[in-house]
Amino acid sequence: MSHFSIAGLQLALHAGDNLDVLANEIIKTKLRFPWVDMIVLSELGTYGPEKKYASELPNKTENVYCQLAKEQDVWLIPGSFYEQAGSEVFNTTTVINNKGEVVKRYRKIYPFFPYEEGVSCGQDFVVFDVPQGRIGVAICYDLWFPEVARQLTSMGAEVLIYPTLTGTIDRPIELIMAQATAATNQSYVIAINAAGELGNGQSIAVGPQGNIIYQAGVGVEIIPIEVDFELTRRNRERGLHCLGQPLKSFANNQIQFSVYADKAPLKTILKELGPLAIPKINTIKRN
Repeated sequence: MSHFSIAGLQLALHAGDNLDVLANEIIKTKLRFPWVDMIVLSELGTYGPEKKYASELPNKTENVYCQLAKEQDVWLIPGSFYEQAGSEVFNTTTVINNKGEVVKRYRKIYPFFPYEEGVSCGQDFVVFDVPQGRIGVAICYDLWFPEVARQLTSMGAEVLIYPTLTGTIDRPIELIMAQATAATNQSYVIAINAAGELGNGQSIAVGPQGNIIYQAGVGVEIIPIEVDFELTRRNRERGLHCLGQPLKSFANNQIQFSVYADKAPLKTILKELGPLAIPKINTIKRN
């Protein structure tokens, strides 16, 4: 069997301790949809975007999610939370299997600079295996960098999951990016956003042919979908509508992208853009 069921929880959360609320929602979701294999929460859903909750891993919060996963017999990607690691803070998501075991932790490679101030960049890509296939995980702003998805795909990922926290007017652009990422990597893309105070919803699930399976509205929604790993494999073998085969073309082409071997040319061109900083108030010069 190549099917695996994933439920995204688009919830109205607040900046503060949401752990009990999320625990109840996980239990309710599994009760309502007992066939669900995995539950995915939004980025920073447990405590919101406040770094005062940052703590070392493993911790009490992670243990609560591990116990829930075991009791509910469900895989969990509980969004993310701020991880204290020595003097550094990372935006980290945990992958927990249905036995309550932490199988992977992923640190966000591209924090939302300059707004996500004081957060360090992760360095490691994360994929993990479920019985049916391989899944890659990244976080929110990582979606804006196609290199992240391509690396995960190159590591064998057939489904890409992005816990997300977007409450700004660029969310429609992210929806387009999710669809394009799915098509160019011939993989499922699932991006689960928050609603309410922290996010503007519009979570999305895209199939490996670039087709939108479901796009949520701006309110609270539970989004259970079934992914078919065999569909991903067939699409990669035969191409989109038996036409374009981008992964094979990428693998077969011998070109070496110098910008990835040496970032110096990129930095030379882009240094004229100025520092990575929040834009200042526009000023008008008068004569």
